[in-house]
Amino acid sequence: MREMLLFWLLVIASIKLLSAEMEAEHDHFNHTHEESIDGDKFDLDATRFNKFINGLSDVKVAVVSVNGMVCDFCARGIEKTFKRNAEVRKVDVDLGRGKVLIAFSQATRIDFEYISRKILENGQTATKLAVLEIR
Repeated sequence: MREMLLFWLLVIASIKLLSAEMEAEHDHFNHTHEESIDGDKFDLDATRFNKFINGLSDVKVAVVSVNGMVCDFCARGIEKTFKRNAEVRKVDVDLGRGKVLIAFSQATRIDFEYISRKILENGQTATKLAVLEIR
């Protein structure tokens, strides 16, 4: 019984510590969580896109419009999520335009439901998807 109580106390302490670290990991100086870009327009920064695809070949780039990205913490969460997928070669999040670029291997079937679910797990909403092939 004592071991079980100690276990749960450690779990609760870990959760509190983790949530405090997550909030402290970024500041709100340049943004508020109430303001967001809806990512609705197919508006890519050409320079940023060219830098993203530089060195890539035989990939499909998913251009995902995302609503709810407001800070660097949001961006890092999305990047981490997709980098865990072995078929993903590169990820870039453009907060200013509400876009996520994900380079998948050419053989990958890009599924909006999968991408949408992964983005929703991070607290944002994927609204549109366009796929560009880079040879």
